[in-house]
Amino acid sequence: MIKESRKSKPREWEGEGGMREWKECKLAEVIITNAQSITKDYPHKTIRYLDTGSITCGKIDFIQEFSLESAPSRAKRLVKEHDIVYSTVRPIQRHYGYIVNPPENLVVSTGFAVIETNKKLAEPLFIYNFLSSKDIVETLDSIAEGSTSAYPSLKPSDIENLDILLPPLPEQRAIASILSSFDDKIDLLYRQNKTLEAMAETLFRQWFVEEANKDSKIGKITELIEFNPKRQLAKGTIAPYLDMANVSTSVFHPENWYEREFNSGTKFINGDTLLARITPCLENGKSTYVTFLEDGQVGWGSTEFIVMRSMPNLHPFFTYTLARSTDFRDYAEGCLEGTSGRQRVNVDHLANYEIIIPPSKVIQLFNEIISSIVPKLHFNFEQIQTLEKLRNTFLPKLMSGEVRVSL
Repeated sequence: MIKESRKSKPREWEGEGGMREWKECKLAEVIITNAQSITKDYPHKTIRYLDTGSITCGKIDFIQEFSLESAPSRAKRLVKEHDIVYSTVRPIQRHYGYIVNPPENLVVSTGFAVIETNKKLAEPLFIYNFLSSKDIVETLDSIAEGSTSAYPSLKPSDIENLDILLPPLPEQRAIASILSSFDDKIDLLYRQNKTLEAMAETLFRQWFVEEANKDSKIGKITELIEFNPKRQLAKGTIAPYLDMANVSTSVFHPENWYEREFNSGTKFINGDTLLARITPCLENGKSTYVTFLEDGQVGWGSTEFIVMRSMPNLHPFFTYTLARSTDFRDYAEGCLEGTSGRQRVNVDHLANYEIIIPPSKVIQLFNEIISSIVPKLHFNFEQIQTLEKLRNTFLPKLMSGEVRVSL
């Protein structure tokens, strides 16, 4: 698809005097995949391990630490500065990233293709932007869907065999710089939101977990929230759908959602909190606060969500701070039932969680402070969406030469 669009105007572009310096080649001509793995001479006794599910669209949710002896069997690939990690399983889930300032003992899963760029021929960030573009992700996902393995997956050679149009190195660097300026602004907004979330979570811990006074009482969590409230959505309705893969483990908003015909699943509205009820998503911290729907709209998602809603006397964001609480999550993990690897939270047991219920004046103060935080979170979220749309609009135009960069 990319190749055809490039060939639709080659003479027109060359006639404008700039595209003749661009070169079409196979990606294999400028990259090496999976160059290094752990060997018996590996010098570190502990590793920091990045799994495929722990990074999405370049954002790392968490890195685990293991002794070398207890590390997962897939913890084998070594990475270095400016490498690209790209999950070879279900590319459409966008578990890829660009490595910057890695710890010396960082090891990644064999579920990644680790891509090293020949810097004499190509700019690593240019290659990363190429591989993370919508068209290429969809191309690789189509290849993966056609694989003969038990699930959609790629071989490193599938990545290496991609056709790429390369401008001269100075122009590659200029294009990468423009796209990085978008990424830097987006990253700043993400960090601001993480700070705001941390403030809200601190308030929750202080007043609902750590500090009981004479007017407080201990009660069941069902005095403060409702589990799986009833929502109406007719079968066959086209409505926003949220997949578990798009739920973050670190920020309140999801990575993406899309319209899909409703058949069966959890239903939710703005102000609901979604908590993963299945392993390992629960342990990994997947939860989200719904703000992305239109007024009065009902969305739906995976059956593996628990929907939670604050009672009317509490700000809806209270339930999200609860879902992020280590104490609550630990209790939820204790409510897991079922066979190993496919365990799910028993909601009836989860409803027995005990919590400090502060007096109404403390709840009112909590609501007031949270009411000043949540609009800032949502504003930043909307700015992130706007910047991501702009970036995604410019990316294919810059990468194809349709929009040129002045050097």
